[in-house]
Amino acid sequence: MVFIADEIQTGFARTGAWFACEHEGVEPDIITTAKGIAGGMPLSGVTGRAEIMDSVHSGGLGGTYAGSPVSCAAALAAISTMESQDLSDRARQIEQQVVGQLKAAQEKDPRIGEIRGRGAMLAIELVDPATGAPDAQLTNTAAEVARNAGVITLTCGTYGNVIRFLPPLTISDELLSEGIGVVVDAIAEVSA
Repeated sequence: MVFIADEIQTGFARTGAWFACEHEGVEPDIITTAKGIAGGMPLSGVTGRAEIMDSVHSGGLGGTYAGSPVSCAAALAAISTMESQDLSDRARQIEQQVVGQLKAAQEKDPRIGEIRGRGAMLAIELVDPATGAPDAQLTNTAAEVARNAGVITLTCGTYGNVIRFLPPLTISDELLSEGIGVVVDAIAEVSA
């Protein structure tokens, strides 16, 4: 059996390790990567064990965003920055700051359900405090209030009740705190 880790969103320091699968202590046979690899330039990759990668016929493995020389140069610069600024450690610092701020808000507002994630890839669920049921309406309204206050959020989840936090790994503590504060205030405003 071949184990493939999809690290397109989670790779390149986002979760506090180079790849999220490292947190689980597993070594995949193949890793797919994109997004964080080239600092916003379109690039993707498939990396794997030599015996697997070499077994594919010529032209049998590729991707829409594979191989652009400009994007490859951007990837080298992005990876160099990730290493020199230790952005894996920065992702762990972001997690501590955001989770701390969200837990403090959760103590005051029972509509903030589960807080989850790793590094700078976090999320909260918004729920009905009486039943614990997902509250998509609260989520959408809070996202709109936050957007009107200058913070764009991503809502998602099976029930539409999740707000995701994916701040840049180079964000300042002050700007991060301000942004999370806007979202917390938006939830409180809608909850009131």
